[in-house]
Amino acid sequence: MSAPSPAVTPRSAATGRQFRIARGGSTAVVTELAAALRSFEADSVLLTETFGDGDIPPGATGITLAPWANRVEDGRWTLDGKVQQLDITEPSRGNASHGLLRNTGYAVLDAAEDRVSLEAVVFPQHGYPFLVRHRVDYAIDDDGGLRVRQTLANDSSRPAPFVLGAHPYLRLGDVPTGELTLAVRASTRLVADERLIPRETAPAVGEWDLSSGRRVGDLDLDAAYTDLAFGDASPSGGAAHARATLTAPDGRSVWLWQDERCPYTHVFVTRTFPGRDVAVALEPQTGPANAFNSGNDLGWIEPREEASMEWGIGASL
Repeated sequence: MSAPSPAVTPRSAATGRQFRIARGGSTAVVTELAAALRSFEADSVLLTETFGDGDIPPGATGITLAPWANRVEDGRWTLDGKVQQLDITEPSRGNASHGLLRNTGYAVLDAAEDRVSLEAVVFPQHGYPFLVRHRVDYAIDDDGGLRVRQTLANDSSRPAPFVLGAHPYLRLGDVPTGELTLAVRASTRLVADERLIPRETAPAVGEWDLSSGRRVGDLDLDAAYTDLAFGDASPSGGAAHARATLTAPDGRSVWLWQDERCPYTHVFVTRTFPGRDVAVALEPQTGPANAFNSGNDLGWIEPREEASMEWGIGASL
């Protein structure tokens, strides 16, 4: 007898089919477009920002990022001495932003009541002459938390560069996000220019120090942190994870965890998210912005091999 499948809506929303997975008191909705996390809730408390049926993800809400996360300066980088030119997808800053699958529908590979796996292909093209597959596995754990595994497989005949990432916005039910306290235990920040391209690193001290927690409403941040504290217990008893935590005045909390293959957390506090005074994206990344040019933590996958990262969302309610 086959396992129950997730609830799937017809392809009528702007983000395509919607895959609803559930376990215990937790529910997640994943979209066909960009394998995005449209919503996650536990015990009827919404833990991520969401959007309407007629909307594409505002501010890249919940989308997964491959074969690079964040930005490539001018959309240009060099491969074996030859300049590669990607499409400029952030015209205001002149960058190629958030990978090549933001506007792509993913195919379902496997599904059950509490999990779903989707995959999309990046075909060789100008700026990225590689054939790769991005698989995203969503599952709800025994403890009601959400676990996400992203895997990039290289079907090319030569090594392919990559940075994987995701773009979830966290919230804690109806508590105004500006009243939440954000804690990110990291000792280093990336110093970026006005185009959000990192130029150097610096200690995460003073106004940049989030280790003891800062009120979100007091922050104006669009910055990456690294040298994270990988000391938190894994949800499954495996390798230690790093956490970025939002805590309400009443003590309840929600957090993003990421494994050691994700040594960067990008923090984006915005006051332009539709219907919200303040929203905060906590973005796990395997490398920094512009890694295709800097080479910093840029991954390379050999032909017929693959690379993965894991992240997830948990809460204490």
